[in-house]
Amino acid sequence: MKRSATAQWKGTGKEGKGTISTQSGVLHNVANSFNARFADGKGTNPEELIAAAHAGCFSMKLSFVLNEAGFTADHIDAKSVVTFLNGEIPNIHLTVKATVPTISAEQFAKAAEDAKTNCPISKLLKTEITLTATLVPAMTH
Repeated sequence: MKRSATAQWKGTGKEGKGTISTQSGVLHNVANSFNARFADGKGTNPEELIAAAHAGCFSMKLSFVLNEAGFTADHIDAKSVVTFLNGEIPNIHLTVKATVPTISAEQFAKAAEDAKTNCPISKLLKTEITLTATLVPAMTH
């Protein structure tokens, strides 16, 4: 399986503007600019897209790891924060909160670490990846 995305850019690095599109069409000519990357401009940027990919990949991998251990999550809420500093990505921090019936805190922590280490996006990225994992009790009715 292969997936693709395209990017176009016109002008200088600071004053120019670009767009990003994905094969699926989920992103279609989405604005990409200096201000979207380094300030509060409208549009997306590479770091935000990496964060989205990492959060999505990690949450799905965690679901698979939990299933392999005999558990099914009621809910997994993952967030990825990509730090962009001096032209580099020195670290990424994953935060996950999940409701997983009958799992112990230790089993959940082990599954979350496994997912952090082994999701394909984590394997791809050559930076420090940290994790905060919180097991949320199921709501009782």
